[in-house]
Amino acid sequence: MDFDAHFQAQLNDLKSDGNYRIFAELERQCGKFPRAAKHHAGEVSDVTVWCSNDYLGMGQHPDVINSMVDTVKSCGTGAGGTRNISGTNHHHLLLERELADLHGKEAALLFTSGYVSNWASLSTLGARIPNAVILSDSENHASMIEGIRHSKADKVIWAHNNVEDLDKKLAALGDRPKIVAFESVYSMDGDIAPIAEIVEVSEKHGAMTYLDEVHAVGMYGPRGGGISEREGVAHRVDLIEGTLGKAYGCVGGYVTGSAAMCDFLRSFASGFIFTTALPPAVAAAARTSIAHLKTSRVEREGQKAQVAKLRAALDRAGIPHMPNDSHIIPVMIGDPVKCRQISDILMADYGIYVQPINYPTVPKGTERLRITPSPLHSDADIDHLVGALHALWSQCALARAVA
Repeated sequence: MDFDAHFQAQLNDLKSDGNYRIFAELERQCGKFPRAAKHHAGEVSDVTVWCSNDYLGMGQHPDVINSMVDTVKSCGTGAGGTRNISGTNHHHLLLERELADLHGKEAALLFTSGYVSNWASLSTLGARIPNAVILSDSENHASMIEGIRHSKADKVIWAHNNVEDLDKKLAALGDRPKIVAFESVYSMDGDIAPIAEIVEVSEKHGAMTYLDEVHAVGMYGPRGGGISEREGVAHRVDLIEGTLGKAYGCVGGYVTGSAAMCDFLRSFASGFIFTTALPPAVAAAARTSIAHLKTSRVEREGQKAQVAKLRAALDRAGIPHMPNDSHIIPVMIGDPVKCRQISDILMADYGIYVQPINYPTVPKGTERLRITPSPLHSDADIDHLVGALHALWSQCALARAVA
């Protein structure tokens, strides 16, 4: 078999469908977020980033940077191995305690990413709880879907954020062990789950609740504990999973819950056991970021204000965007080729970087630009973005009229 020919044929299919991904070569500039340097064809130009998951700019916060630098100087760069052999560091344990406190849980367990924490935890729970059934929201992230699939446990999909459907499907499972897996903020549409109602129904049927808060930690709640903290139900959720790579500006994932459950995952989850631990400097920086956002509301309030300003400006300009109550603003395009073209023009002509979101990340026909304002985007940045989008929308409308 000519393997490269096979690979190239499938890549060509992606390109013809408009779903081939092109990565912009960017260089984040310390202290200048949301500005970045774009490298292309030997030239360097400045762009403003509008699609970063570093939602609050904490990856540029001086205290977070200094914490990482100081820890590199004291501990070196790497962890030295897996947590089981030589990689457990004092900074890992301090961070786990910080995370347990954040969510009001007995314990926490670190993973190398949010994807791995979901994959490893759900696959382990599903595989090692006899006769378990995992009930998955229909819009759950790929990491949750892969974890459930790998567990080989029975899976039941319930309609997105539909508590009545969940209730019926839980009732139909009788006394079997049940795990209800869902997210708080869904990253592509930006909608928010009715967590209290989901927990209520799950408790009625004796089901364990598994909540992914990756797009909410640091962002919502008095101390940044997520939507579950904001709604006052974190103590009723059995497992809360999160990330250090978005609002906290670092990298890594984690789960929090009872001491027994975290020890169970530590002891049986292959995604924890067999991978090198996070560098101590990353753990120290993440702990600094979490501690800061537990007491500071400046970043959250600033971000909330810029989200509201951008939404209002888009409305005035007649730019369609999906309504939701979160910080994520999907500007709907509905065509993969046009989505790519608009993104390219914004970058080349306006110095605006917003990555197109196409299939398979979102269903075909729902292609979009996913915009995430930060507290560090200025009012002038907002005006520039909306002006550029309005100019492109006007051109598209004229082209449709001529056609």
